[in-house]
Amino acid sequence: MSLRVIQFSTGNVGRHSLRSIINRPGLELVGVHASSPDKVGRDAAELCGLDAATGITATDDLQALLALKADCVVYTSQAETRPQAALADITAFLAAGTNVVATSLVWLVYPPHADAWLREPIEAACAAGGTTMFVNGIDPGFSGDLLPLAALSLTERADEILVQEIFDYGTYDDAAFTGASFGFGTTPDTVPALFLPGVLASIWGGPIRLLADRLGVQVEELRERHETWTATETITCTMMTVEPGQVAAARFAVEGIVHGRPAIVMEHVNRLTAQAAPEWPFPPDGRPGVHRVVVRGVPGVEINTHVGDESTDHNMAGVIATAAKAVNAIPAVCAAPPGLTHLSDLPVAQAHGLMP
Repeated sequence: MSLRVIQFSTGNVGRHSLRSIINRPGLELVGVHASSPDKVGRDAAELCGLDAATGITATDDLQALLALKADCVVYTSQAETRPQAALADITAFLAAGTNVVATSLVWLVYPPHADAWLREPIEAACAAGGTTMFVNGIDPGFSGDLLPLAALSLTERADEILVQEIFDYGTYDDAAFTGASFGFGTTPDTVPALFLPGVLASIWGGPIRLLADRLGVQVEELRERHETWTATETITCTMMTVEPGQVAAARFAVEGIVHGRPAIVMEHVNRLTAQAAPEWPFPPDGRPGVHRVVVRGVPGVEINTHVGDESTDHNMAGVIATAAKAVNAIPAVCAAPPGLTHLSDLPVAQAHGLMP
């Protein structure tokens, strides 16, 4: 019997997860949420670039979607700038008996790290509906949990763990959220939301604590650091146009302090052009992006993961991968015990692929 699934949002990530749900055997699309008036009433296939109509049209009526009593909702609506509204949506589904897989509310990638204001209402809704919620993606998500855990499975002893996303974001059409969050196109004295005290640790501190808990060590402190690089000439890219003196690259990290030293580190290096910040790390082999984990210990292990190929831009591939991470988890989440769950609680084999 197929699992009945709702797609909530049809934006950057949602249109890819919507397509995946429609195409995947074992899943049945029963509802689509869209907040834009120009999307309401349109067929799901049209909203994700497929030709054959599904007969399922988008709605902005939350109550109608709750009444479907679906097995799962894929929640990809941007939530970090509207957490209370997203929390209300998600708890309504959970309490009504619909499981949730999400790529937003990234504070919940490792629920024990999340603040009580967010975690407790979701736990209560899961208990009321007998449901499960799982949040993941590519970063935060895969790069900070599954990838380092794979590397650690090969080590006799781990002394330090470095997780990096090094990406050229120039081809990423998301100036309104990603660009603004990173401070791209602003002056260096402007502090974007991401660099306000505590924000980085609230997002990437979860994966650090997950790894620390699996290794049985205590994180004494989460330290944040960040720096920016300003353009020396005009940069025109898909993300935006950056003038000289404006920020065109950002580097930041959260350091998990163990025994007084940075032992588990999550770092980002993001540019809008390959010419930006030439002194900062680059992906290997001339690649435009990498998710990398480096374990120093016995033996040392390094894993470099690249998404995209000659036909798929690396930033688009990252968005597709984020959507796939959620959709592939649906069966495992629907079969899991009620509550907020995370990678360590679910089967690792959340995999699906159709050969032509």
